[in-house]
Amino acid sequence: MKLFKYLLPCLLLLPGVAAARCNGTDLIDAMTAPERAALQDAAADIPFPEGLLWQAERGDTRITLFGTYHFEHAQTQAHLAALEPLIEAADAVYLEMSKADEKRLQRQLATDPSMMFITEGPTLPDLLGEKDWAALADELSKRGFPSFMAAKFKPIWASMMLGIGPCEARSGAMEAPGIDTLIGDHATQAGHETRSLEDAGTTLTLLDDFPQEEQLEAIRLFLDWDSDPDDVAYTLRQRYLAQETALIWEYSRLISLQGGGPEAAASFEQFEQVLLIDRNIAWADLLASDAVQGNVLVAAGAAHLPGTSGVLNLLAQRGFAITRLPFQP
Repeated sequence: MKLFKYLLPCLLLLPGVAAARCNGTDLIDAMTAPERAALQDAAADIPFPEGLLWQAERGDTRITLFGTYHFEHAQTQAHLAALEPLIEAADAVYLEMSKADEKRLQRQLATDPSMMFITEGPTLPDLLGEKDWAALADELSKRGFPSFMAAKFKPIWASMMLGIGPCEARSGAMEAPGIDTLIGDHATQAGHETRSLEDAGTTLTLLDDFPQEEQLEAIRLFLDWDSDPDDVAYTLRQRYLAQETALIWEYSRLISLQGGGPEAAASFEQFEQVLLIDRNIAWADLLASDAVQGNVLVAAGAAHLPGTSGVLNLLAQRGFAITRLPFQP
């Protein structure tokens, strides 16, 4: 299956895309009224479809969950200010990757570049061919990556970098600290050691098992894609700020499946299973275990919250009472 055709729009959602200086067209608003209504109806049918701040309670354990947008956006500092009392009051703060694990991963990347780069054998110019490589090099140069670096990216990482719009990349999307980093910094200042929801290397190796040719196909399909990545990024960012988390995912599903042929749905489901559902289950098992007690704050990507297999519903299945909390920074 051509799984990686459906990678780009999901990556635009899951890591988020930054830089409030980048405007664009809200592609959901640009839909016809019937198309938009159908999308909104699909989102409304999903468990816990809206909201960024939630509370899960079971016995003496109270978990506050915040759905993050991993890069900087217009309200990052306002979000942090609203979360600071919760960070300070927490007995433990969980992030997708703790501050200590983040530092360990940076050291690991420095000593083992093969986690992100091709270190042996043919590189992207050889694998893609002259025409596709020239187009890819041009796209990545618009995002600040020189060709000598771009040539050595693993195909999956080249696809991820394409998922950041040129405007976002030029405006510092990959350099400015996002809310996850700021929450970790404030927790450290408050005397809390942050903890990881998963092994630090998980997100770097999640998709390594997919065949290289499928990864290369993702790049080729991006180069033929007729949507503006900056508009897609703008749409998802605005909907995040409106706390429409399920709508974001359903829109990502829609644009992933359009024109995808008979394999599209199965391919999207496979991607969703690897990147979201399997991780959600592992996180819910951890949060429901005896290792997590007292007053806990969890900050993780907003895409992980809604849905039947979202963290909130999985915690409800494990005996937690789920309550949406007001969040108006």
